[in-house]
Amino acid sequence: MPKLCPTPFTLLYLLPALLLSNDAFADDPVIQRVLVEGSRTSQLGVTDSANQGRVTGRELELRTVYRPGEILEATPGLIVSQHSGEGKANQYYLRGFNLDHGTDLATFVDDMPVNQRSHAHGQGWTDLNFLVPELVGRLNYSKGPYSARQGDFASAGSATVTYANRLPQNIATLSGGLNGYGRAALAASTDAGSGSLLYALEAVHNNGPFTQGDNYRKYNGVLRYSQGYADNGWSVTAMAYRANWNSTDQIPERAVNAGTIARFDAIDPTDGGASKRLSLSGTWRLTTGDAESKVSAYVIRNRLDLFSNFTYFLGDPVNGDQFAQPDRRVTTGFVAAHTWYQHDGPWQISDWTVGAVVQNDSIINGLNHTKAQQVLSITRQDHIVETSGALFVENGTRWTDTFRTVAGLRADRYRFDVKSDLSANSGSKNTGMANPSLNLIFGPWSQTEFYVNLGNGFHSNDARGTVAKVDPKTGEAMSSVSGLVRSKGMEVGLRTEAIPKMQMSLSLYRLDFDSELTYAGDAGTTAPGRPSRRYGIEFSNYYKALKWLSIDFDVAFAHARSSDREPLAGDYIEGAVEGVGQLALTVDNLGPWSGALRLRYFGPRPLVEDNSVRSHSSMTLNGRIGYKISPKTRIEFEGFNLANRKVSAIDYYYTSQLRGEAAPTNDVHFHPIESRSFRVTLIQNW
Repeated sequence: MPKLCPTPFTLLYLLPALLLSNDAFADDPVIQRVLVEGSRTSQLGVTDSANQGRVTGRELELRTVYRPGEILEATPGLIVSQHSGEGKANQYYLRGFNLDHGTDLATFVDDMPVNQRSHAHGQGWTDLNFLVPELVGRLNYSKGPYSARQGDFASAGSATVTYANRLPQNIATLSGGLNGYGRAALAASTDAGSGSLLYALEAVHNNGPFTQGDNYRKYNGVLRYSQGYADNGWSVTAMAYRANWNSTDQIPERAVNAGTIARFDAIDPTDGGASKRLSLSGTWRLTTGDAESKVSAYVIRNRLDLFSNFTYFLGDPVNGDQFAQPDRRVTTGFVAAHTWYQHDGPWQISDWTVGAVVQNDSIINGLNHTKAQQVLSITRQDHIVETSGALFVENGTRWTDTFRTVAGLRADRYRFDVKSDLSANSGSKNTGMANPSLNLIFGPWSQTEFYVNLGNGFHSNDARGTVAKVDPKTGEAMSSVSGLVRSKGMEVGLRTEAIPKMQMSLSLYRLDFDSELTYAGDAGTTAPGRPSRRYGIEFSNYYKALKWLSIDFDVAFAHARSSDREPLAGDYIEGAVEGVGQLALTVDNLGPWSGALRLRYFGPRPLVEDNSVRSHSSMTLNGRIGYKISPKTRIEFEGFNLANRKVSAIDYYYTSQLRGEAAPTNDVHFHPIESRSFRVTLIQNW
């Protein structure tokens, strides 16, 4: 996970400002940045690259989001979408990747990993539907494999959501809207003994605009007891989440164009799912003048029953192609790190961090052929035990007042143990990998820093693939795959606050993968593919135009190609997004008023390797208006897809066959963005 806390140098430099009046440092540019009222916290001297950052809970609260996972779109260049029912994990796009349901985007909530390894529906499955927005204290993000603290799935980026230990105000929320949307939530904290008790409850229902409504029903709860503070104290947290939903999966363009179905119809109305998550976690942290220690541990129980039909009647003209992907798992682990600080001169400040990460997943999952969610045959059943351990060391040193470095080394070891209903696909495998990283930070000069970042990372493959010898669906022989796949990244960037009230960052990057994870439409999962190379440019801006008005503008372009040069196959990468952007205007504390408008651009993607079929780009507009009825009561109106654009949330190109069709057909299959809708929310604080 990225190191985003202030360096000792920054803290020493700013300490006088905390002890003396503001006027004593009115001429100091660093202090001026910190003291600008309502501005976003300065990142100079804090981050190690142009693509690390922190978003506060207040900034996230001001965003308009249709579903919880969309808070990750506060990360510049990241797109979150959906191709199925509301309870399913989102789709993620970043740096020229179609990350499917979370591959190569490492995600954490309160130090617990969200990515699920060797998942039935895709490697790195990242379901954020259990998030309670009222509890989010901050979002830390980074992009690229440039820190030894980051491991599996973090090559494209990582996102860490942290809940608050205490709330500044208790909050009750009641929402209603079009398409059967309703939400009730309560979040509060109170003194309990020598600590604080935090609790939250949430209930949600949503149909969406679909002909057969999602009938999404979510129930969520959080209970936390903490003592001390974030840097000196401990907490224990219990979470519980469950949801059920119907699915309107992606549909073929040919059926819509022929008028056989409408945009919001389903081919198989019996698709759907159910999900449960229970967790117990704890964190302990101790900070002194010259050292810092932190230990986090967790146990997570996840359960998913998912029914999908992407090819309709291609494989079974009589019963259809619906398949079930059950997944049950218990995940346990801990992260421990200790940091020493040294101050050897007026500028030379150094810190050493050593850490250990351990995770174990006990998984039972499979693949079944079903009809109307009733099992017709079992394709495969597996019991997987996947265990990993890592040691890392990282050093950050400020050599002069304008040059510092962060260098690290991480060593990971994995064991994959698979017991399959096919004996040929049972076995175990051990593998490991060491990855270095180096960050050079120059400046600040005129409130500008420059960065050079180098590093290796990796993603793990599905444990079943590491020992497989026979395709369980066809019975044909197959080759096993590597357990860990290396990535290599490099980046140059800058961050500047030279323009008053503006924060700007620019970066150029390249990322190579020894093997790409690709989406397999017939099984609804991911599989190892060809090696790849991506390079791109990202430009991000934040401007505090007025005390009550801020403007965000982000744009990113990526060039993604397979790097093994197979002319007959083509070298484009399916689903690799080429450009994204957003323009957001946010109003806060304009008397009793607040609000936001956000324009989002989601660029085109090649859908086949020779680029002969492409998706269309899309542009959508969301907005929010809030009004304080009293100091403790406010009302908010939210609008989604305000222009009512008929565009896709996602597109795929593959072969399917509808009932009554004489032969299979290659076609674009898409999931539409929800039509224009509105929600109203009443919020009461106390």
